[in-house]
Amino acid sequence: MRTRLLLIALAITVYQPLVNAQEKTYTADWKSLDSRPVADWFSDAKFGIFIHWGPYSVPSWSPKGTYEEWYQTWFQSESVFGNGKFTGQEIPDFHKSTYGADFNYIDFAKLWKAELYNPVKWAEIFKKSGAKYVVMTSKHHDGFALWPNEHATKSRGHLWNSVVTGPKRDLVGDFVTAMKDAGLKAGLYYSLYEWYHPWYQAGLDKFVTDYYHPQFKDLVDNYEPDLIYADGEWEKDDSYWRSKELLAWLFNDSKVKDDVVINDRWVKGQRHKHGGFYTTEYLREEVNFDKPWEEIRGMGLSFGYNRNEDIEDYNSPQMLILMLSDIVSQGGNLCINVGPAADGKIPVIMQERLLQIGKWLATNGDAIYGTKKWKRSYQWSPGDRNFQLLEEGQSYVEGDYILKQTVWQQPGKAVKELFFTKKDNDVYAISPKWPGKELVIKDVKLKTDTKITLLATGENLAYQKQGKDVIVTLPEFNPNNFQPEDYYAFVFKISQVN
Repeated sequence: MRTRLLLIALAITVYQPLVNAQEKTYTADWKSLDSRPVADWFSDAKFGIFIHWGPYSVPSWSPKGTYEEWYQTWFQSESVFGNGKFTGQEIPDFHKSTYGADFNYIDFAKLWKAELYNPVKWAEIFKKSGAKYVVMTSKHHDGFALWPNEHATKSRGHLWNSVVTGPKRDLVGDFVTAMKDAGLKAGLYYSLYEWYHPWYQAGLDKFVTDYYHPQFKDLVDNYEPDLIYADGEWEKDDSYWRSKELLAWLFNDSKVKDDVVINDRWVKGQRHKHGGFYTTEYLREEVNFDKPWEEIRGMGLSFGYNRNEDIEDYNSPQMLILMLSDIVSQGGNLCINVGPAADGKIPVIMQERLLQIGKWLATNGDAIYGTKKWKRSYQWSPGDRNFQLLEEGQSYVEGDYILKQTVWQQPGKAVKELFFTKKDNDVYAISPKWPGKELVIKDVKLKTDTKITLLATGENLAYQKQGKDVIVTLPEFNPNNFQPEDYYAFVFKISQVN
């Protein structure tokens, strides 16, 4: 009896902190909201998919170097920015010559049919890519809702959601169901502001009280997303958005209060300061965040599908895999964008890139999933480590930055010889190219039972210590021992590192 009572007391002691954690009430201030931890699954996932899809997918055109999903504002404001020099007339000229002077942006919704949309097929591709979560735009800055939300239509006076016009289908609902059924985390992107909503343009509070907040709650309660990616916060502070109030509801009273993951885009000027995980976007610099973080970028430069992009505008599989390795070595996630065509098909080149990443991860994923930052992210060669990532006239860092930092060594510049990740007592060294006859790993302390293994072949490799360094003897390179995707980066597992 005494033993039984002790076991009961122990169970209560263990259970009580869990109860208290679940019952914690968050108040509408950043100190309280920021105390809520980001769920472990997000930090462990490392690789996700972003999807931009909406009425803008019908024209699917913008000047190279720009965001196609911004078509509406490029058209109506007659201004464009991105990588390149623009007059501002590029979209208006294209629009008038293609659709006519009397064709308005809202007319694209009627043409958007999504007739080949098959989210189950999407999920199969995403699973094969090795992604662990997928985030789809539920509403972009044009305000078109991809679910049957009445606020999107009633506040405008015209049909503006995917059930009452265009696809005549609950695109979000079918997406969330398919992703969760496939074992993927389902996330939803949501834009706080809208370019041309009359209430927002007039600065009316009812845009927040009668539109943003109730629409957001409708989305969360109906679809219970695992992740919410807010955006469009940059024009207003929280005296307008009242996002802290909304997040307090999300964490205390919503159906996903215990599990949902959020980002940091809720209030003007607060990215990398408040919210959940931190976000970067086409801005590749060395980071040192105290929270989980995520880099988003397209396979080309646009997020929405841009028919104007050519093969040379797309990142190669080598670029994407090296980006992933680089970002994960810094403790982050890579969320790579897919822009479906208006009919719902994922363009073949995007499918190919996803499958190439997935094949590399099938062999080398142990160095990516569930890893943490090691004591250093890289091993540098001698040379200047300062890189000019943005050229004159550019707004976004293009994908070849990673090649310049690894396999395209520039005169006088250093390169990242190895990326490092860590899991428990093991360290993974990811080499952007085959090192040759030997691999030198600098400043690493090994235990007496350490093994160094080439993941692609499973071979245990001979090594010797040389001061603070380790010299690993590599086998003669035999292409028959590798899959084509293995060539993009070679992974060496170092067990039992001190």
